[in-house]
Amino acid sequence: MASERDRSAPRITLSDLVEELLGHEGPLPIVAAGDPVLRRGAEPFDGQLDPGLLARFVAALRATMHAAPGVGLAAPQVGVPLRIAVVEDPAPVSDEVRVVRGRVPQPFRVLVNPSYDGIGPGRAAFFEGCLSVPGWQAVVARHTEVRLTALDEYGRTVDEVFSGWPARIVQHETDHLDGTLYLDHAELRSLSSNQATAELWAQPTPQLAAEALGFTLPG
Repeated sequence: MASERDRSAPRITLSDLVEELLGHEGPLPIVAAGDPVLRRGAEPFDGQLDPGLLARFVAALRATMHAAPGVGLAAPQVGVPLRIAVVEDPAPVSDEVRVVRGRVPQPFRVLVNPSYDGIGPGRAAFFEGCLSVPGWQAVVARHTEVRLTALDEYGRTVDEVFSGWPARIVQHETDHLDGTLYLDHAELRSLSSNQATAELWAQPTPQLAAEALGFTLPG
């Protein structure tokens, strides 16, 4: 049983949590799978961070994403249960991969309180990884086109259609805010170490992996 002193102890606010994180130099520590913060739905952003603190937090998320490196990062991945994510993809891939996967450069974006809806029946399956599940990749089938609604860091409305690889990034990062990891959608027979993925399954599509590892691709 907690003492009266324990019960009256002040609860740390999200603002305090972010200030504490930003008090350390360098990239923010990324939370790994198994931490409950990755499995809880994040709290909608409604001014819990003042504009200055929000700007500093967004900058830290971007720096951490670059350092990892990754193409997206959600606030829960650094232990902050707020519906905020950042995405950016320079898409340094070959022309063949660009065409097959629909991977095109994406500018830096901040997504506040995002949600998405799939458009049409189209789904595509490719290997996917996550900064919170380091060292592994697996094939995930996702909507090829989605409509994203959100706010940006200034409170302006975002209502945009994404297709190809950008749609995959948007789905992956928004899922984090709902307590969902990419493994929840993955074909587990495809689960491969980063080394195996690079050495065996670097083709533009996972067709060879499906044949060798014994799983079915959509369509």
